[in-house]
Amino acid sequence: MRRWICLWLAAGIALLTSAALPAAAADSAIVLTEEEKAYIAEHPTLKVGFVQDRIPVSFTDENGEFAGISRYILDRVSELSGLTFEYAPLPAGDVTYDYLTSSGYDLVTSVEYNEENKKANGILISGPYLSSRKVIVAKEGMQFSYSGNWSVAVSTGSQTLKKVLARTFPSFQLKDYASISDCFDAVNAGNADLMIQNQFVVEYWLSKPKYEKLQVIPVMGLDDQHCFSAVVDYGGTESMPQEEGTVLISILDKAIACMGEDEQGSYVIQGVMENQYEYELEDFLNRYRYAVGIFIVSFLLIIVLVCLLMRQRLRAAQSQADARAKGEFLSTMSHEIRTPLNGLIGLNHLMTQKLDERGKLEEYLRQSSETAKYLLSLINDILDSSKLEAQSLALELQPIDLSFVTETVSSIESNAMAEKGLHYTAQTDLPYPYVTGDAVRIQQVLLNLLDNARKFTPKGGSITMTAAQTMEEQGRVLTTVTVTDTGRGMSEAFQKQLFQIFSQEADTVSKGDQGTGLGLSISRRLARLMGGDLTCVSQKGKGSTFTFTFKADLAQRPEQEFYDGTAETESLPRVLVAEDNELNGEIIRELLTGEGFQVTLAENGKIVLRTFIESAPGTYGVILMDLRMPEMDGFETTKAIRALNRPDAATVRIFACTANSFAEDRDKALESGMDDFIAKPIDMGTLLRKLKQKKETP
Repeated sequence: MRRWICLWLAAGIALLTSAALPAAAADSAIVLTEEEKAYIAEHPTLKVGFVQDRIPVSFTDENGEFAGISRYILDRVSELSGLTFEYAPLPAGDVTYDYLTSSGYDLVTSVEYNEENKKANGILISGPYLSSRKVIVAKEGMQFSYSGNWSVAVSTGSQTLKKVLARTFPSFQLKDYASISDCFDAVNAGNADLMIQNQFVVEYWLSKPKYEKLQVIPVMGLDDQHCFSAVVDYGGTESMPQEEGTVLISILDKAIACMGEDEQGSYVIQGVMENQYEYELEDFLNRYRYAVGIFIVSFLLIIVLVCLLMRQRLRAAQSQADARAKGEFLSTMSHEIRTPLNGLIGLNHLMTQKLDERGKLEEYLRQSSETAKYLLSLINDILDSSKLEAQSLALELQPIDLSFVTETVSSIESNAMAEKGLHYTAQTDLPYPYVTGDAVRIQQVLLNLLDNARKFTPKGGSITMTAAQTMEEQGRVLTTVTVTDTGRGMSEAFQKQLFQIFSQEADTVSKGDQGTGLGLSISRRLARLMGGDLTCVSQKGKGSTFTFTFKADLAQRPEQEFYDGTAETESLPRVLVAEDNELNGEIIRELLTGEGFQVTLAENGKIVLRTFIESAPGTYGVILMDLRMPEMDGFETTKAIRALNRPDAATVRIFACTANSFAEDRDKALESGMDDFIAKPIDMGTLLRKLKQKKETP
């Protein structure tokens, strides 16, 4: 229904703009009677009261001034008639006649044009200057009927609306709230069933992400016409109002008629386009609450893992006789881990600066996710140090976008270079960006080269990364990336041992910025695994150029893992989640529930087994099984389920969902009877794809 209101608004604006704009503006004045001219001369300035919370119709702007469609209309009335207005906001809540007269108001704007106000004592109303519709705002999925006993949120300042609703819908139960925003909050929280308000005001508020679960329902027969009302002294009796009020209304009606519908329509367009909702920090946190939560949890988890890693490796190094090996290892850990951590911190800082640019935020979140994945993969490789020492690293080949890989690397490094005062440029010419390769390993090499260039280039220097491609035989693509710096360079003697493990040039030791030598050694081995190489040309005092080449097969553009929530919920399997961490359990439940899944949480293996046994056969289609749990671990629980004498014991899909990501953990999970293995932090695109797949029968 939200889309319906957007189309309705667009159609209304299109209708208004179908005629020439503004046709009536050519008339510079209106024809006034002598009595009307005398009134204007005797009343040089009129005090006008305006409503403060009806954006874009009538509101107080950031400077404390009256703004909106009604202001544009009144400014034009002033030009046409010669009347001068001073504006004063009306207080929130019910505004009485006694308050208006005692406060010296001559005129009130944004008054509803209806029979109640035509007959009201103490005011005279003009003809309408703004015509629109009223709409209903309710929670998504609500089945509205005009005869229902709905609770309706109404702001205390909308007394005329309350009378109209009481007469039109006698079964409605009206509930007073202090402001329109309070009405929206009440409906959003379920404290009221619905609210009714002007369509332009509703469209503005529904742009706020916190109201994304609200829908709009058209109301038949409830026009929303706005007019001006003159405050007149009727002496507390049923007598006719003073003559001055009648004269003022006559002047206003002539000015409104002189503008015509086309010019009035142009002010509606101006009000809607110039007063659109702007995102705030609260909106960003609300829209991306799960992403921000996962980002923070992942970041903290990585810090904990790094601390544990350092502690573990330090203990191992202490048992070795070679103290130098211990120092080399710790330096290597800092070199390999701190760069992507700096990238995460930098991206987080950029997100706080771009809260109102949704496209930028989405890109930064995407880059943060990719960086976190890279860091997690790097930690896994460090923990499995035997693979590094035995040169047994295996590439994980899949379709990748090299353009995005190079952009992510530049994003991670550019902030650190700017802070050091370096000039960094990236020039890419990638006619074949989509190839089959290992994006994590390519990032690892590029980050190592850029980090070394930054480390050994003094302030004021420059660093350039270029990437180019050539097509070889049989659809193989050769990618060549060069990283050139204007740093201190290296001697010819040191270049001969540059790629040996733990190598470093002697004259850099005292400068506090030397490398360990492990990074370049790993990078060359990775390059050669990819069918390429890593070479260097350097001159002492003038800088260095590293050339990284690798070969890959062409691939189709990777499909984004995007789910729009339109899948039939009846076809989605019910999911039983085994998770002993309460926060992780709530996060996975919220994410899956948002995609239409029904989710049951269990805090340990015994509860998982009991829940499955007590359920009817076929109730659960998937079990996400943590491996380490109290009472009964995931391996034991899986074996117990598979041994049950019931038809779904063998067919229910069981996925290991754990931070234990080593190959032996994966093998043990499959041996215990699990169907697949999903490592934490969980990639939601991968998880959703696996959940929506059907189990293959043997």
